[in-house]
Amino acid sequence: MLSNDTALAATGASGHAEIVDEVSSWLSVPAEEIDRTRRSERERVVAAVTELNEAAAKGSAEAHHAQQLLLSRIYQTIMQIPERPSAEGSVVLHEVTRLLETATIAAEDGWIEPGTLEEAPDDPKQFLSWLKGLVRSHRAYKHPYYLDFINRDADRDDLRTYVIQESLVDGRFDDFLAMMQVGTVGPSKMEIAGNYWDEMGNGEPENVHTHLFNKIYEVFDIGEAELESAMTATDLLSGNLAVLLCRYRHLYPEAVGFLGMTEWLAPDRFRNVVRAWERLGLPEVGITYHRLHITIDSQHAAGWFHNVVVPSAGSPYMRRGIARGALWRVNSSARHLDERLARVGRSAGPAHAGAS
Repeated sequence: MLSNDTALAATGASGHAEIVDEVSSWLSVPAEEIDRTRRSERERVVAAVTELNEAAAKGSAEAHHAQQLLLSRIYQTIMQIPERPSAEGSVVLHEVTRLLETATIAAEDGWIEPGTLEEAPDDPKQFLSWLKGLVRSHRAYKHPYYLDFINRDADRDDLRTYVIQESLVDGRFDDFLAMMQVGTVGPSKMEIAGNYWDEMGNGEPENVHTHLFNKIYEVFDIGEAELESAMTATDLLSGNLAVLLCRYRHLYPEAVGFLGMTEWLAPDRFRNVVRAWERLGLPEVGITYHRLHITIDSQHAAGWFHNVVVPSAGSPYMRRGIARGALWRVNSSARHLDERLARVGRSAGPAHAGAS
């Protein structure tokens, strides 16, 4: 017989799955129809999503996965061109989305060590040095998942899993740049534009980076239907954070920090992926994306720091947001990579900001 606590947990898990399935079923329905037919159910749905968020905040792994899965599915309505009218623009769906986003933001802020953001220097160049030092001292900077496991021990199946888990960020980085550049001016806009044009293969369709990334799917025979089912909560979170920060103008500074650190970390990480690929003798066509980004992302990170971060860091609001986004990136990345190590039987240390 189940204990009361176990029975309640099982009931909660079932309820979380039901609300995820219910809201997911709306996504192929025209927005006007959702608002016409579902408005009477608003209070019940809002209550269920609020309960889901509360369970995730209390540490329920099942609730956290359900939360991020639902948010990821909703984000598909703004990250792809639909073949028919979609739920994009629904007032009811927007309320659900904002509940999920607000809970996700609160959770990420909870991983930032108190007082860290207040330590940022006022001078933009000093701020950049401080920010880079903060990330260099973070355990995500040289994480053992890449440095030890991928580099030395990962087998073909491990790399296949890695590619699936990275697809929500690497597989659509061009769209993130396109979204975040809206409203920018001057050096920042030019830097983002140059970065985007590189993602577009400098006008050569065969060199578009998302096309090159998709070549890895061909090597491993990864199908679209397999992607979502293979995603963990932290996989989904990585993609969701990028979409969240790039879609809202008031989170532009956080996007600057988040994407800047993504590019800064990539070359060192990708060197380990290339070494593993070569060690395993996998087809060359599948590693072009990673080889390219070792050089390109080093250049883009430098340009990003000096043409986007420094010009933007003249106000306390912008400095705080940039540092916040950078810490969201490294904190979530460390937790993500810790989870990956645990799944292959390795241990990992603390993942909070400033951990060495």
